Amino acid sequence: MNIRSLTRGDGVVIGAAVVLFIASFLDLSGYDCPSGVDCSGYSANAWDSLSVLMGIYLAGIIGAALLIVSRAMPGRKVVGFELGQFGAAFTVYSLWTMFWTIIDAGDAGAGLILGLLATLALAGGAVATPLVPALKAPLMGAPRPAQAVQPAYGQQPSQGYGYPGAQQQFGAQPGQQQPYGAQPGQQQPEQHAAQQAPQGGGAPAGDFTPFWFAVPVARPLYGEDGAPNPIAELAPGTWYLAVEQRGPGLIAQTQDGRRGVLQDTTGIQRG
Repeated sequence: MNIRSLTRGDGVVIGAAVVLFIASFLDLSGYDCPSGVDCSGYSANAWDSLSVLMGIYLAGIIGAALLIVSRAMPGRKVVGFELGQFGAAFTVYSLWTMFWTIIDAGDAGAGLILGLLATLALAGGAVATPLVPALKAPLMGAPRPAQAVQPAYGQQPSQGYGYPGAQQQFGAQPGQQQPYGAQPGQQQPEQHAAQQAPQGGGAPAGDFTPFWFAVPVARPLYGEDGAPNPIAELAPGTWYLAVEQRGPGLIAQTQDGRRGVLQDTTGIQRG
């Protein structure tokens, strides 16, 4: 999974899961053992109690894993529920069980105290991420588009898919160099043929000019047939090609050649 598709809320969830895993190895009780007394029963951690381990610590860690996996497989459902919904439910259940466990403990140790803080952050990040804009922001910002390198005299600029400064094969672009001896505004036969040739997969309608763009956060790409399930996920930090306008959305093409409809175009960065 592209790490740039993770949000700040996902970072909170991952960090809280790591802290919760560490807390599972700490003592559950804060009882001070007197010298000369066997207190082995009071120094147990979560791994010594299967119910505590599975009901609190591993439940929260499993919930965090489901939330992150849902980023890599958007739209994937289990018995009618998305993986992210399952993950959020696990984190809330972990917090609920931890709350009543630490109240019943009386003398809570470091494992329970640190575990309570971790489950609070875990459940809070899982529930608040879809609602708080600051948490929906990308964990790592998209890099600025690279500037096109000016070729040396007599050399042709390099071509490459995924590079917003490269020339596109959608006809002559503004500022394209004319061959030596050509008059300004004169169109060469090769350029004329390229413009007249039909584009594979459907030419852009009207006067739409294809352009490179990047999304601010991970967004689903839906099939052109109108299917409800996404066919791919556009990740921040990666450049995609907009080849056609489709109502308020865009027909985008990924690096592997797949085409689909990007319905949410707010905040996209043009290359």
